[in-house]
Amino acid sequence: MEFELYYYAIFFATGLLAGFVDSIAGGGGIIAVPVLLASGIPPHIALATNKLQSSFGSFTASLNYIRKGLVSVKDVYMGVFFTFIGAGLGTYSILLIDVKILTKIIPLMMVIIFLYTLFTPKLGSQDRHNVLKPKLFYLMFGIILGFYDGFFGPGTGAFWTIAIVTLLGLNLKSATAQTKIMNFTSNIVSLGVFVIVGEILWIIGIIMGIGQVIGAYLGSSLVVKKDVKFVRTFFLIIVGITLLKLLYDSYLS
Repeated sequence: MEFELYYYAIFFATGLLAGFVDSIAGGGGIIAVPVLLASGIPPHIALATNKLQSSFGSFTASLNYIRKGLVSVKDVYMGVFFTFIGAGLGTYSILLIDVKILTKIIPLMMVIIFLYTLFTPKLGSQDRHNVLKPKLFYLMFGIILGFYDGFFGPGTGAFWTIAIVTLLGLNLKSATAQTKIMNFTSNIVSLGVFVIVGEILWIIGIIMGIGQVIGAYLGSSLVVKKDVKFVRTFFLIIVGITLLKLLYDSYLS
């Protein structure tokens, strides 16, 4: 596909904004995918190209969080392993299961997350005792959320963050850092499938990816510097926007 020159500037800016938002609270896809679709790119190619560009951002944010000491690879390797498996199963299953079922259920789950976070002001303000042992947690949620991200995707970051805060007992900043590593894992698996199928606009994906790298670095650096209250507020805003988008797509469009 060929585009006017100004489209590439839009793609770059979109990648930068999506990377910034996604590195803090997830939800970069609700920025990037509509722009790709609005430019006339077919839905399946738009989703594939989105996985390429978002992989740049999730990798950059993950690396920055690791370098700044918010997360250690040795603490999450089991999560990465089971997320890899779950994402592979989810990406394959999208060919077999009607995605419309999830489009009706997921918005309701997002409502619960939004309200729970909103009316629990101390949620994630500091580390607490874990409800589940890390090995069991990563096994369960790596498979479940890895599958979901490979199959459908919207809201995955929010689901990971809330699960880590409530069940592992980590604060919101640490949970955000772990979430990006899991997101990167499932992104790479899905991207690998799309590469095999061959439905990616590489030039656009790389241009957006460059923007993602800049945005993700700025966003993840901001999380390191700011307190948990900032992360919570940003998280609520993005979950709220994602929720409205899903409700519109599922029930109003």
